[in-house]
Amino acid sequence: MNSQAPAQSHTLNLSSDLLTGTEWSAAHVQELFRLSADVKAHPDRYKTALAGRSFAMIFEKPSLRTRVTFEVGIASMGGTAVYLDHADTHLGDRESVPDVARCLSRWVHGIVARVFSQEALEVLAAYASVPVINALSDVYHPCQTLCDFFTIKEKFGSARGLKLAYVGDGNNVCHSLMVAGARVGAHVRIATPAGYEPDANIVAAARRDAAATQGTIELFRAPEEAVSGAQAVYTDVWASMGQESEAKARAAIFAAYQVNAKLMSQAAPDAVFLHCLPAHRGSEVTDEVMESPRSIVFDEAENRLHVQKAILLMLLS
Repeated sequence: MNSQAPAQSHTLNLSSDLLTGTEWSAAHVQELFRLSADVKAHPDRYKTALAGRSFAMIFEKPSLRTRVTFEVGIASMGGTAVYLDHADTHLGDRESVPDVARCLSRWVHGIVARVFSQEALEVLAAYASVPVINALSDVYHPCQTLCDFFTIKEKFGSARGLKLAYVGDGNNVCHSLMVAGARVGAHVRIATPAGYEPDANIVAAARRDAAATQGTIELFRAPEEAVSGAQAVYTDVWASMGQESEAKARAAIFAAYQVNAKLMSQAAPDAVFLHCLPAHRGSEVTDEVMESPRSIVFDEAENRLHVQKAILLMLLS
């Protein structure tokens, strides 16, 4: 790392990849938050921290926040990002994933990958000799939820003991909220329709991890139960990328899970609203909630830049 940036002393072993979020301990997450705050407050300290470093950005899915914040973050620290969409890479199609990993490892210092399949991501990491960062897969979205809890920490001073209610589909964001929530000692409360619960194995693992931080993971059917007394209310789209054909059917199933003023009234008086974006206003959330003083969705969006810069620094320092 360039001498202009404060040296990072990682006293605990840190995985060379960020694939699920489970690789990082509670201590590493707190270190990430400290570094993110410093990066945000003093960006000039890090303007050459990635000088001479290059990164491949493999994006099989569309992206606004993730792509822009990684590209801008890398450039703002003196690095170079090379964007590769699915037409360029065809992971497992035009060329095998192991071959892509081994070629890119000869050219770049890190790989940021937004992929359809978590399995493909893990094969990529297994054959790459440089750090691989999950920029979203079908199972996890760790960069997003690390940013979410950093934003919550900014608002409340700490996420430990805080009740976060997630209402909607038990998807990749839901999984990562449980993983990150367990590491910060939060009480994560998930409300989903029948048949749309988060993966049982991920729930069980998150509960085991939460026990060490006095956090909890709870599942509910009724959104009102999950939201009752919560300091943070979170939702996501009802049909994720790749599920567009299910959108109409899901709209009927999830109608009772809309985050609106009535549901928010069940939360704590100081509760905030979060959404990873893009939001389908009028579906999973109303305009009234999105535009209310409780909404911190654009603070989340801004913090993607700072947290992802910190992730890069931690993995490459």
